[in-house]
Amino acid sequence: MYNNENTSTSTITTALLLAAGTGSRLYPFTENMPKCLTEINGISILERLVTTLAKKGFKRLVIVTGHMDNCIIEFLGSQTAGIAIDYVFSPRYKTTNNIYSLWMARETIKEPFMLIESDLVFDESLLDNMVYPDKIAVARMQPWMNGTTVTINKSKQVEAFHKGETFSYDNARYKTVNIYSFSQSSWVRIKDRLDQYICAGRVHDYYETVFAEMVADGSLSLDSVSFDDKAWYEIDTVEDLMKAEKLFSTPKYVATELLKTRMRISEKKWQSSHKLSEDEMKSLVD
Repeated sequence: MYNNENTSTSTITTALLLAAGTGSRLYPFTENMPKCLTEINGISILERLVTTLAKKGFKRLVIVTGHMDNCIIEFLGSQTAGIAIDYVFSPRYKTTNNIYSLWMARETIKEPFMLIESDLVFDESLLDNMVYPDKIAVARMQPWMNGTTVTINKSKQVEAFHKGETFSYDNARYKTVNIYSFSQSSWVRIKDRLDQYICAGRVHDYYETVFAEMVADGSLSLDSVSFDDKAWYEIDTVEDLMKAEKLFSTPKYVATELLKTRMRISEKKWQSSHKLSEDEMKSLVD
């Protein structure tokens, strides 16, 4: 057992985004772009995330890339909205799972950080209590949810992880939202455990397997943060995308510089891939 740092009042200013996967279940949207550039009502998941991080005072974003990584680099560059961007390319992104993507960031991140998956959209205020070390975002199980769940104790700490089990949903079981924050000491221990898994060839596991093992043996402690109060959605399929469109509908959106950059990139790629004539381009504009 170790000295828990969950009471730290220092806010986290570094985020890690795992965006290496091909997003095959979102095809054809991900045929020509990575999953995080999928748009929800005209705003990509990535732009929503960067905007939120900037508002929350984040200064650094590390992105583990893979599928069409050039699109993400073109979109963000080395700095956006006051946030410095670092990229880590995962060469085995087609044949490994998110445990490998997290392991790939082991040398790049040395400080406390927030871990976020690239298929999440959420109300920005939900991060208010996630900017402190050793937290896990959770939501009470609902019929539409699936995947890894946790049970929590009266102190709101995670007691155990549960993977892919079939059960009747109730208030005692919570879905992981795939947002975590870690203290530096927790990250050191996690990296050691990740090394063991990767060296053993377990590159197809989910990182939750590591977290579950560490919670069980007392080497990791996570305080739960409820995401029940406001909107969030995990986008894996086209159906999820349609539901998120309804959940995050906005009457009006003012284009930011980031969006304008995305539009220029999209226009160049469209012209290049379709080789339209000047008359064809004019007809599209008209």
